[in-house]
Amino acid sequence: MPDKPDCIFCQIIAGQVAGHIVDEDDDTVTFMDAFPAAPGHTLIVTRQHYCDLLEAEPAAIAAVATKSVIVARAIKSVVHAQGLGVFQLNGAAAGQTVLHYHVHLIPRNRGEALQIHSRVAGDQRALAQLAARLKQQME
Repeated sequence: MPDKPDCIFCQIIAGQVAGHIVDEDDDTVTFMDAFPAAPGHTLIVTRQHYCDLLEAEPAAIAAVATKSVIVARAIKSVVHAQGLGVFQLNGAAAGQTVLHYHVHLIPRNRGEALQIHSRVAGDQRALAQLAARLKQQME
């Protein structure tokens, strides 16, 4: 049962909605963004539902930050991006579209327009392949 039944991230964590899971532990779940801003766009979410930074427990934020370092290294190795954007938005006014604490890791290359959210769904096969490659890189 999801922490918050109407939250898409809680549904992914509970296995009720398909998600391309890269990694999970007691505190975090990492999966491919379904609407990627760039190939390799990955989300790291708290396993427990918190709406945002202001609601989350400091230990949960620390767990996401720690996992971010590991996942960022895997993304850099797999997609060979020149850089990596780390984004965390709080509240709809700040651009947060899913009200569940999460961090975006978005590979970046020179000359690309800055984009955090896409309106175009990612290719499911490509997302699955990238998730598998990232998972393998993290082992």
